Amino acid sequence: MEQKSLFENEVNQPLASRLRPQNLDEFVGQAHLIGDGKILRRLIESDNITSLIFWGPPGVGKTTLASIIANKTHSTFINFSAVTSGIKEIKEVMTQAEQARKMGEKTIVFVDEIHRFNKAQQDAFLPFVEKGSIILIGATTENPSFEVNGALLSRCKVFVLQGLKTEDLVLLLKRAITDKRGFGDQKINIEDEHLEIIAKFANGDARNALSTLEMVILNGNVNENGEITVTNETLEQCISKKSLLYDKNGEEHYNIISALHKSMRNSDPDAAVYWLARMLEAGEDPLYVARRVIRFASEDIGLADPRALELAVAAYNACHYIGMPECSVNLAQAVVYMSLAPKSNAVYLAYGTAKQDAIKELAEPVPLVIRNAPTKLMRELDYGKGYQYAHDTEAKLTNMQCLPDSLAGKEYYSPTEQGLEAKYKAKLEQIKEWKRTH
Repeated sequence: MEQKSLFENEVNQPLASRLRPQNLDEFVGQAHLIGDGKILRRLIESDNITSLIFWGPPGVGKTTLASIIANKTHSTFINFSAVTSGIKEIKEVMTQAEQARKMGEKTIVFVDEIHRFNKAQQDAFLPFVEKGSIILIGATTENPSFEVNGALLSRCKVFVLQGLKTEDLVLLLKRAITDKRGFGDQKINIEDEHLEIIAKFANGDARNALSTLEMVILNGNVNENGEITVTNETLEQCISKKSLLYDKNGEEHYNIISALHKSMRNSDPDAAVYWLARMLEAGEDPLYVARRVIRFASEDIGLADPRALELAVAAYNACHYIGMPECSVNLAQAVVYMSLAPKSNAVYLAYGTAKQDAIKELAEPVPLVIRNAPTKLMRELDYGKGYQYAHDTEAKLTNMQCLPDSLAGKEYYSPTEQGLEAKYKAKLEQIKEWKRTH
């Protein structure tokens, strides 16, 4: 358990730590939460915080807001580490908080990375939050709907923090150059264009932006007067490879694969290729993407273009044979094809409806007429009795009932007029008409 490290101001701290805002006026971004008159600002300024959770990507101000609350509040403020604190430490602090409550004192407990706490650890907080012994502030980069216990989550207000805009980050970088906590005591020559490049590179992450600026300045050219000049060469060396926000096990992983799927569904090849590149360049397994494309080929295209499934499987095999980065173009070909192919979810809907009936009717017996009869006993029990072999008929059709009696006449597959499916729709209508007249 840590109680001071979050707010200590030690020498030689990283730039991002030295420049951590001390109050809301220094805070950059999140105007929807802490702008004038906004609810979170009012709660902090009135020292009337309730249990809450800050949810957002890295470097957007979750821990900083906790630091500001700690500086503002008259309550006892305790900082927990989800990595180092166990149930024993939690219960010890909760006991102290309960004693303080009886004396009329409030205790605020800040838990960074609360998603790292397991269910038992989170449950240890619950009774004390319910009784009001503590005010809980959690910070997480993961969706709290999945990572925080429902009972605990229901007692907390969730505030969603967004990635910082480029202009916000530029403002923050300029402050770092002029503020004495940053490089204000030094003469730094850096172009506004360089600051904008760093801000875009940071991808909404203030900590990343400040860390990059610090690296760029520390590697700048120093003249005899001690002035530091940042050149294009220095900047290029420090940001040669952009770190994309992409956790292969986290929510952003599912957000981006969803974006790819829905872009293809919306017949938007440009967006689809972009989201594909976002995944592959961030290190996603190409076979995972290929499997999702195979699924898409049947779910969203189906018989409107049967070749879509063939191409998707071929792309998977290409990824398996040659791997990244060569297979990126194979996946791009498949993704563009899926985007441009005619769309039909008729097969997907057919299975979904049939699945529901199958679950409800798991005990429904197979009609005797279409049962196999490999033994004498089975034949004596009328297995296969009355079976009609379609190939023996001129039309290659029979009027034999293949569904259970309770589902007789049920229709699952309803083809559309898209692509080749229009052809199959006409064929199905001919089959149904033949059966109606025979």
